[in-house]
Amino acid sequence: MSKEEFPSEKDLPQEDQEKQAKAADVELDQLKAEVAALTQKNKDLEDKYLRSQAEIQNAQRRYSKERANLVKYESQRLGKDILSSVDNLERALQVKADDEASRQLKKGIEMTLEGLVRALKDNGIEEIKADGEKFDPTLHQAVQSVPAENDEQKGHVVQVLQKGYVYKDRVLRPAMVVVAQ
Repeated sequence: MSKEEFPSEKDLPQEDQEKQAKAADVELDQLKAEVAALTQKNKDLEDKYLRSQAEIQNAQRRYSKERANLVKYESQRLGKDILSSVDNLERALQVKADDEASRQLKKGIEMTLEGLVRALKDNGIEEIKADGEKFDPTLHQAVQSVPAENDEQKGHVVQVLQKGYVYKDRVLRPAMVVVAQ
């Protein structure tokens, strides 16, 4: 083909040149709009990606924290179950032993109780100090109140009805107490 078959822009009439310029402008506008739409879509996808990554990290942290708590408090349920046995052994020790057989039985109960209390302490379960202490609703459960003998006794525990226990930093069972008012 020769150069004559393809006219240059200069050879086209003015009207055709304007049509081509308008067509080029329309095409350029379409391309700009497409680029803008793709840029926005890219930003949206990047935002979703970042949010998903943050959500995954939060889930991993939450899982790690829950796992640490499970490990930290794994003996809690066993400790709670043993506490009633400790209470029963303490009540058994309050019974008066008159004869030699009763004293021997009482000695066996004392040894069993000591072993249980030692095992509880070794596993992080400790008795809540209550008698004579200032009443603390997070550690004590007031089941009765009595008039205080003096001002210093007000708001303090005067009698422990049932011992309370803590496991690490959690209250397994609050101490049931009588408080002076």
